[in-house]
Amino acid sequence: MKHLYEKLELFYLGKAAATGELTLLKNSDFTTHAAIIGMTGSGKTGLGIALIEEAMLDNIPTLIIDPKGDMGNLCYRSAAFDAADFVPWVGEERAETTAQSWKKGIESWHQDSERAARLKQVDVTLYTPGSNAGVSIDILSTLRAPDADLMQEADLYASVLSSTVASLLSLVGEESDAHAKSFGFLSALIDHLWRHGGSFDFAHLIGAILLPPFERVGVLSLDQFFNQNERTRLANRFNSLIASPAFGAWLKGASLDFDTLFFDTKGNARCAVFNIAHLGDGERMFFVTLLLERFIGWMRAQSGSERLRAMLYMDEIYGYFPPSANPPSKTPMLTLLKQARAFGVGIVLSTQNPVDLDYKGLSNIGTWFIGRLQTPQDIDRIIEGLRGKMDEDEDAQALRQKLSTLEKRHFILKSVHRPSLELFETRWVLSYLKGPLTREEIRTLTPRTERPAAITHPKASSQPPRTALEQLFENGEEGDLTPHLLIQAEIRTIDAAKAIDITESLQLELPLYEDEPLDLHQARRSTQVIHLQTQAPQSARYTPLPIALSQADAPKRLSDEAIDHLYNTHTLERFVQKQLRLESEPLEPLERFTRRVREALSARKSEALKSLKGRYQSRFDQMQAQMERAREKLAKEQLDVQTKTADTLISGAMALMGAFFGQKSSSKIATTLSKGTRIVKERQDVGSAEAQIERLQADDEALREELEAAIAASEADFAPENHPIETRAIRPKKRDIRIVRIGVLWKVA
Repeated sequence: MKHLYEKLELFYLGKAAATGELTLLKNSDFTTHAAIIGMTGSGKTGLGIALIEEAMLDNIPTLIIDPKGDMGNLCYRSAAFDAADFVPWVGEERAETTAQSWKKGIESWHQDSERAARLKQVDVTLYTPGSNAGVSIDILSTLRAPDADLMQEADLYASVLSSTVASLLSLVGEESDAHAKSFGFLSALIDHLWRHGGSFDFAHLIGAILLPPFERVGVLSLDQFFNQNERTRLANRFNSLIASPAFGAWLKGASLDFDTLFFDTKGNARCAVFNIAHLGDGERMFFVTLLLERFIGWMRAQSGSERLRAMLYMDEIYGYFPPSANPPSKTPMLTLLKQARAFGVGIVLSTQNPVDLDYKGLSNIGTWFIGRLQTPQDIDRIIEGLRGKMDEDEDAQALRQKLSTLEKRHFILKSVHRPSLELFETRWVLSYLKGPLTREEIRTLTPRTERPAAITHPKASSQPPRTALEQLFENGEEGDLTPHLLIQAEIRTIDAAKAIDITESLQLELPLYEDEPLDLHQARRSTQVIHLQTQAPQSARYTPLPIALSQADAPKRLSDEAIDHLYNTHTLERFVQKQLRLESEPLEPLERFTRRVREALSARKSEALKSLKGRYQSRFDQMQAQMERAREKLAKEQLDVQTKTADTLISGAMALMGAFFGQKSSSKIATTLSKGTRIVKERQDVGSAEAQIERLQADDEALREELEAAIAASEADFAPENHPIETRAIRPKKRDIRIVRIGVLWKVA
């Protein structure tokens, strides 16, 4: 029968060293967090990848912070272990033998190509902040203001503000201690910017450092607390940073939107690997801190859950969560360990030494995977941590010896969800473990869209065309610029019956061509406001505008056309799932609502599985008890046969010897024959006991098949394809559409 654990929300991590039984942990156990500890070469990476593979197979999104560069091996997956898949990874010469070796390895661990094929379907994306080797990340998006709800909670907001300031200062080599003047000034400044302006970029931050929008910090005047020379020095630090060509990679790429990082448009889970091996220490600390803070913001926007909703895995935690120092990353990490469980988020930390972890965090970790340790200090710390959880008769010295002599891929498992310590060997992972990835290897694993070469327009002029519309520029880029019509509008949609009153900001962008009429139906719509400049680049050249835009009435005419267009085409979409009685929030994207529907289905499925397991467990327990009694009976009957056989042989031998020496032995011979008859009966009893065991084994197999069929039926009941999402639209009134801005946006061709 197919492995039942695949359908019971269990993580398959290996097998017990003593009995060979599979080591299976409930995925919900990881909401109490986990730590993997072991020296170099102990097999931490393999165990970590096995954990993440199990999450991927259970449709649980995973965020991975990878300071060393190993976790990108999750991209090396093959559906059928064909040699062709391995050629880019190991070369043609080794491809065939490596593919066969990996296939034999997974099959020897109760896995198959079908499981590998399911893993292959899960999207794994390699993000490289500050580099274009993988998928870049726009760091500007991390400087936006926290959500309004979070800002109202003083302690959480203070934590976010403090971590953001500390990480920014560490990025430019400034002292990040909370008592430093630069820390106090920047805290006051960012707090003011967030509360009065929302998001900001580095250019805005530098301007605000030079000309702060306030006159006092605390009770002291601004110049008394942080004078002009100090502000200029700090501004120059940030300016030197963004002026560096290398920093340009921080300003482009995907935004840190966890709904997009974690789920595709159909609600399927993704795995996001943030490789930061190429960054310097200050850059790593800056990015990790802001990433954790943003992750906390996303987490707190979710509903409470007892199920495992998402997993955050950090490899090589050394330096980010120490017991004595207070780096910027420590506060958000501690917050996650304390609060993430309530939201169904599991944290898994991996390190070489237990002294790398803060003692306050240790008390919030429920599951420990302890591999081989080398130094006596590390072993003593682990034993001290486990001493209160071991049975009194367990020998600490024996455990100390075991920890120092564990074989590779062997770990001691200690969990609050299990009664005792267990020793297990990790399973063969489905991903190919190649080792830390180089920059070129990351490039080969990252899909790319090439930007078309710039086109020189024959009619381009060094002077911008005359128009009554506002002229705008994107990023101040130089070269041949082409015009785009930019329309920014606010649309209010009201539905009193549903208590909906929503105002949306919408942006239309339409490429303009000299000889073609305007067609707003071809415009690209966006809800994201782009950063624009009104200052023209010095060396730009401008392609011609349509004649209609040079007329004096162009702003009024285009505004009226835009209002008519939006009135006829814009709707506020709401999504409904009838069986679950779920409705989308106003402006909630379809992807997010789809994810909520999947979470609701998954929660109901978990409850159904829990109920199923409860009903069948008593029957399995009863079957097991009958099996034990049958085995005991068989053992007794076999012993009786052996005993009576030996007794009969001895009795027969004595009778024959008596007859040989002329003694009367007819009674002894009769007794021997009687015993032989009883042996036949005992052997029949043995056969009967063996038949009973075979019947019980068949009943057990039938019961497992019955359970599997019930689980399959439950899966069908809660399959997303059987719960379609309906779309309902609300249209705005024309009077509720307001044009905020109309202009010509010049962009590089």
